[in-house]
Amino acid sequence: MPRIFDAKSKAEYRKNQQIYLKSRKAEAAYARQLRQVAKQVGSIVKGFVTPKEIADSVQLQNALSKYSEMIRPWAKSVATRMVADVARRDASMWEDLGADIGKQLRGEIETTPTGELFRKSINEQVDLITSLPREAAQRVHKVIIEGISTGARASTIAQEVLKTGKVTESRAMLIARTETSRIATELTAARAKNAGCTHFTWKTASDMDVRPSHKALNNKIFAFADLPIVDGEPLLPGGTFNCRCFAMPILKDINE
Repeated sequence: MPRIFDAKSKAEYRKNQQIYLKSRKAEAAYARQLRQVAKQVGSIVKGFVTPKEIADSVQLQNALSKYSEMIRPWAKSVATRMVADVARRDASMWEDLGADIGKQLRGEIETTPTGELFRKSINEQVDLITSLPREAAQRVHKVIIEGISTGARASTIAQEVLKTGKVTESRAMLIARTETSRIATELTAARAKNAGCTHFTWKTASDMDVRPSHKALNNKIFAFADLPIVDGEPLLPGGTFNCRCFAMPILKDINE
């Protein structure tokens, strides 16, 4: 029978969990970059709006849209660094997790064809980063239209528009948390499947913020080909917004 390598003791469990939780550092670094976009969005808005009035809403929306296009090259650079950071941490996890397994299995993990996944992930992140100013422009338009239609005072509309920077920052933080976890999980799944690993253990962050539906899955084993239905949809750990769960692959030494 093939030997199963999984966390067999509390010490080993803690060690493996720490490897996975290092991906939170990638999230923090990505969040710092996205917060810069939100800060600039706030500055652009303040250039056109005072607490009492909006100087020119059309020009404000145009300025935000132009900013979205202007940051595209920078966004690609930021996205590339984030995906590479997640990949390095995932590779480190596999190296540690597979320290005692055969060379053939380690070779299969290391040679997983991840190029297409990398390109797809980077393109998705560029779209998300550049969407922040675009969504801000859409919010400005919506706030103004709704304010006018309800007969709100100009000062009331202006004050609501000035909140756009904070709204953008909240959206940026959600993207940072969700996307770093999702990419890490997808990369883990790709390497696991390439190595013939069919199952994983669902792990949560083990704190008060874990969703009840995710907490119920903690330490349970699932097949990559038959994902659990979570809140109505098949889901990998870390595969939905604000999810900090992760998949712990169950490795089999094919040399045994």
